[in-house]
Amino acid sequence: MTERGDRRRRIVGAALSGARSGALSGARRRLGALVLPALALVSALAVGGLVIVVSDPDALDAWGSFFTDPGRALGESASVVAGAYRALFESSLGSTRAIARTLREATPLLFAGLSVALAFRAGLFNIGAAGQLMVGAASAAYVGFTYELGAFVHLPLALAAGFAGGALWGGIAGLLKARTGAHEVITTIMGNFIALRLLDFALTTEAFQRPGRSDPITEPVAESARLQEVSRSFPVTWGLFLALASAALLWWLLERSTIGFRIRAVGANPAAARYAGMGVGATYLLSMGLAGGLAGLAGTVNVLGVPSFSLTPGYYQFIGFDAIALALLGRARPAGVVAAAVLFGVLRAGATGMQAATDTPVDIIVVIQALVIVFVAAPALVRAIWRVRTVRGAPGTAEGQAFTTNWGAS
Repeated sequence: MTERGDRRRRIVGAALSGARSGALSGARRRLGALVLPALALVSALAVGGLVIVVSDPDALDAWGSFFTDPGRALGESASVVAGAYRALFESSLGSTRAIARTLREATPLLFAGLSVALAFRAGLFNIGAAGQLMVGAASAAYVGFTYELGAFVHLPLALAAGFAGGALWGGIAGLLKARTGAHEVITTIMGNFIALRLLDFALTTEAFQRPGRSDPITEPVAESARLQEVSRSFPVTWGLFLALASAALLWWLLERSTIGFRIRAVGANPAAARYAGMGVGATYLLSMGLAGGLAGLAGTVNVLGVPSFSLTPGYYQFIGFDAIALALLGRARPAGVVAAAVLFGVLRAGATGMQAATDTPVDIIVVIQALVIVFVAAPALVRAIWRVRTVRGAPGTAEGQAFTTNWGAS
């Protein structure tokens, strides 16, 4: 009896030890997932500071006399960089209105980032968010300025039209992938150009062009179809909360639903998923349709929530390409994409204030965004710079990069 009891205690002890080890390993992975992007941001800001110094005439003049007065060169450089970054963050986070401006910039970025992240999880590379965004914005704008309805009907109808337009455009690439094996990178890139030229043409037709105008611009959407601001003291539209709700819903879909399990299984190994009886083609179609719908909402919240409430050529197409960076920076996870969208919102909202306060070119912000992406995409470099130990399953390892290994797999 004693021997049996000792054996049970050893088994239970081994199980508890394994559980503690697994929990510790999971905690380390989660910590690594947070630490490396943070260090990548710090690295990008540091290198961006060097770019700011090089672009400032006074700092360059001080460096011209470095060997005779090194203190002046270093002090002038530190002053220029500190002033630029102080102005950047004060104009994006320094007041309630500044925070609201940041969140307004982040709202369409969040929708677009979720679009690309969802496709990543299905093993697809959605480069077509720009085209899906334009089709969604055009659909929402048409419903917004064509019909006269009550706000409780008109606004939801315009939002639904924006989602449906983007979903249709994204679904075309998904259908071609499912039925013919056409690579989604090619079809979505071509979709961007087609959408851009279709929008250019539509804005010259009577159905879209504003009466009495010769330039390509639509009528403003009706008041009943506009996304209103939360309050005058905090001027963000309700589109922000719609974006956050979409992120929460996408997390539930991917992590807690049967459909999400199929999306993740197809993204991880489409051949194994097909062998298990899952509809790989149907999953591709569904994933690209949902991704397109989210991208369509990125354009919709702009046309319904940003003055002048009108559609113009090339409408916010840059957001579609920023979405790829957001999905990478957020590790294709909804929570990560939310954080990445806020970060890019800070950079975009603070760029003008930084230029006004320090004469630092706005293009420096684009450089910093690119540097963030470079460091996030090269986690081994970040570990080498900051001497961070490799953690199993962390970004940069085979496990941590699993979501990118099957782009376009068939």
